[in-house]
Amino acid sequence: MVPLPRSRLVIWLVSRLNRFWYRLTGGRIGGTAGSMPVLLLTTTGRRSGKPRTAPLFYLEDGDRLVVVASNVGQDDDPGWWYNLQTDPAATVQIGRTLTPVRARKANAIERQHLWSQFVARHPAYNVYRSRTSREFPVVVLERMAT
Repeated sequence: MVPLPRSRLVIWLVSRLNRFWYRLTGGRIGGTAGSMPVLLLTTTGRRSGKPRTAPLFYLEDGDRLVVVASNVGQDDDPGWWYNLQTDPAATVQIGRTLTPVRARKANAIERQHLWSQFVARHPAYNVYRSRTSREFPVVVLERMAT
């Protein structure tokens, strides 16, 4: 297994490179990592009002997309989750397709089911979980009509 990053600088650099290659190739590079698909989530910065994009592992749950605010096990939630709490409207890019979504935190029953799916597909989430005492928000992204 590849060592999991802990340094904020390494996380920032890997994320930036992933965004660049994903956008340039329509997800052919950066669209998967191991067995997990990757999407680009663009939120509105809660302080800046500017678009902020993060590459995230995701699962499909019916017509919904699901992401986890793990922040690779850091003690604080990732910025994109803070942004979504201020403004739940966002855009998801999968491949070259852009889709408007509305985000919400999964309820307790959904969370249990969805968390187990993440861990089954990508065991590193257990490593992330062991790094901190916080509970990771499981975030449901519901597609909005265009």
